[in-house]
Amino acid sequence: MSEKSTQRGWIDAVVFDLVRQLRWSFLPPLMVYFAFGFSGLTGIVGMFFVKEYLDLTPAELAALAFWAGLPWALKMPLGHLVDIIWPWKWLLVWLGAALVAASFFIMYLVIAEREMMEAMLPITTWYIASFLIAPCGLVIQDAVADAMSVEVVPKVDDGGRPLDDEELKEQHTTMQTLGRFAVVAGTVAIGAMNIYMFAGIETLDPQAKADIYAKIYLFALFIPLLSVSGVVLAAIQKWIILRRMSAKGLSPGDVDALFEGPEERTVPNPWYFIGGGVFVALTLLIGLGQVPYGQEIIFAGSMLIVGFLMRQLIAALDPAQARTLIGTAVIIFVFRAVPLPGDGAMWFSIDELAFDQQFLSVLSLIGSVLALVGMVVLRPLMAHLSIVYIVVLLTITSGILLLPSIGLYYGIQNITAPLTGGIVDARFIAIIDTAAESPLAQVAMIPMLAWIARNAPPDLKATFFAVMASFTNLAMSASSLGTKYLNEVYTITREVRDAATGVVTVQADYSQLGWLLITVGGITVGAPLLVVWVVQRSAFRSRD
Repeated sequence: MSEKSTQRGWIDAVVFDLVRQLRWSFLPPLMVYFAFGFSGLTGIVGMFFVKEYLDLTPAELAALAFWAGLPWALKMPLGHLVDIIWPWKWLLVWLGAALVAASFFIMYLVIAEREMMEAMLPITTWYIASFLIAPCGLVIQDAVADAMSVEVVPKVDDGGRPLDDEELKEQHTTMQTLGRFAVVAGTVAIGAMNIYMFAGIETLDPQAKADIYAKIYLFALFIPLLSVSGVVLAAIQKWIILRRMSAKGLSPGDVDALFEGPEERTVPNPWYFIGGGVFVALTLLIGLGQVPYGQEIIFAGSMLIVGFLMRQLIAALDPAQARTLIGTAVIIFVFRAVPLPGDGAMWFSIDELAFDQQFLSVLSLIGSVLALVGMVVLRPLMAHLSIVYIVVLLTITSGILLLPSIGLYYGIQNITAPLTGGIVDARFIAIIDTAAESPLAQVAMIPMLAWIARNAPPDLKATFFAVMASFTNLAMSASSLGTKYLNEVYTITREVRDAATGVVTVQADYSQLGWLLITVGGITVGAPLLVVWVVQRSAFRSRD
């Protein structure tokens, strides 16, 4: 009987408590987050388009990923702009939606009307333009959604009693869990749609494949429409509340104060815009001038700018909280800055392990569904465990989960398949690895986002989110740089054929992929654990 009671208590804490904390007001930012997750619809299509139509190397693709990650550093001035023009935030969501739609429409035309597009610019140029435009739109929408996710968390209970710190932490953890849940739910929808769209694609000729690619990009135009629906719903919710409060006799001024109190009116700080302007100027000057080591210079400059703006925020915190912020930010930065294997590992799985579009979609769907389950199951732990504990746990787990990829490269499937009657083959191992690894990325994000949301000043909620997110997103740029360096040390090439003649212009060479995977695994485990050890023995020890 006690065992059943324990099970019921666990289910109540994990599932029913999450349902009880759901609020109608949470829906608008969740719609924007879902659209963000669904924006990855074209990911597999884009990967195969690059492999089949372009001649970009893994190092060049890593460099392109670096440039695509830099718009996220612009969340600093964008976040402050959101705070300043909060009543008109919907304008920014519409702008972001227009940019995302332009990115998808470019790729649709590149595939469906290739001759027309190629007559204007090279196909590679169109691809790079589309690749860089999309994150510009997504970062604008994300800046608004982040601030909305702070605003919708109540500060009092149903009886009007202010919530204590522990209750607020749980509420923010729930909101950020739902935010990540919405993002991953978007990827679940992607996986299901891709499985349907890619069914039987291995038997089609190149033109038929291109037609499927074009349809997916055309359908992706639904994504920006979904995100703007979120701000439309928020406006409807506000209108309903305004009418309800006005019916109770409140004056228009009192009703407006419910949405924006005096403490939430932001005083513009020009340093956020100056920092953003310097960042843009530095990026354009170095990038367009083709300065040697341009990416490294831009990264270093961005770190200086973000560090300066973080100092502006820290000035508003008490010393103990400021030290905790610094220590926590450094730990999370290094955890996210570890390099990745790059596109070469995926090319190996396609060419040597025969993973096709549909199977990769199945992996994506499995990973997304299990990420949703993992976030729900682990939410109570994330609400009570420290960020440092979670980072250490995820670091060790990430290192362990690289072992199957290393094993697949060295042919472990050739040993396991005969021993198990063909069951534990390469695809089986890939599925198990994906199932175990899938919740990690999202679980790592939730405690950090909840901490940011809980400590954000009322008048700088978007700014606080943006500056801290810019710092941690620069870690992704550092990861891209590290990935590029490793792919220059360990050279990996895929087979490239001339589209007109079919002649092989570049031979496939995966001979150095094994050492690349081993090196990535060592850095993935060693770097975060070392930094945690140093920070936790300093004055910047993270206590949250």
